[in-house]
Amino acid sequence: MLGSGAARGWGHIGVIRELAEMGISPDLVVGSSVGAVVGGAYASGNLAEFEKWISSLGRVDIIRLLDAKMTGGGFLQGNSLMKAIEKRTGSPMIEDLRIPFACVATELGTGREVWMREGPLLDACRASIALPGMFAPARSEPDKFLVDGGLVNPVPVSLARAMGAEAVIAVNLNGDLIGRHFFVHTTDPEASDEESERQLLEYEGRDSAVAKWAARMKAGFGVRLDSYISSLRKKESPEPGLFDVIAGAVDIMQDRITRSRMAGEPPDIHITPRLSHIGLMDFDRSAECIEEGRMATRRRASDIEALMGG
Repeated sequence: MLGSGAARGWGHIGVIRELAEMGISPDLVVGSSVGAVVGGAYASGNLAEFEKWISSLGRVDIIRLLDAKMTGGGFLQGNSLMKAIEKRTGSPMIEDLRIPFACVATELGTGREVWMREGPLLDACRASIALPGMFAPARSEPDKFLVDGGLVNPVPVSLARAMGAEAVIAVNLNGDLIGRHFFVHTTDPEASDEESERQLLEYEGRDSAVAKWAARMKAGFGVRLDSYISSLRKKESPEPGLFDVIAGAVDIMQDRITRSRMAGEPPDIHITPRLSHIGLMDFDRSAECIEEGRMATRRRASDIEALMGG
């Protein structure tokens, strides 16, 4: 059972890999937000190809996947990202996957929790990752829109139980995040703000895709390209940037909801990777996330073996 967590979601891959080395293969997979994407890749039998791709992503590669647009209910439309995911996972129907799979989304108009258990896998994943303020909502019907499943059920133990799971191993990525985005650093903590900005401007100058993206951001939203990575670099000022505020608000919300839901719907095993140093959009730091996913699973190895009768 794979929870929400944006870029921290790559930690799910480490958990899955470590469980496999312990001889454990899930009978079903459920996910919320980025957990839906990783879970979908696994359930479709394409996790190795997916992992290879995300491990190759650099910061500029990520920027080139962000199709900014002024209209549509979010900064990003998500079309470029989903096409890139489709290349690695294909576009199967959920009911045709090799193991049972489901994910969670939220109906925007009513706040209703939606369990997506059939239909196109990519459509379900796109709805589940539609983080408000970042990604535009996904349309489910002419007058209905779906947004991120983490709004209502970041760690969907209830869905796993409803699908017949007798032993639930839950991965919670939202354990120690409150306030983290206001005191962050880059992978190069010695880099100054001026150096970070210089590098970004160089990207704009030499990469046409990045230049076009930056132009849309500037024209449509009145923010510079460096505002996007304000959560990726060390800052002397405690004043949050645009993306810092979005990330911090989402973290507070998901932490509170996760605590509440898991109190009433506890899993049998609760794995909590220590990823508070990974920002909302640090998708280029997959190696760190995957390794910590492995380490977090090892920390619970004895409990997992006991649960499985080992």
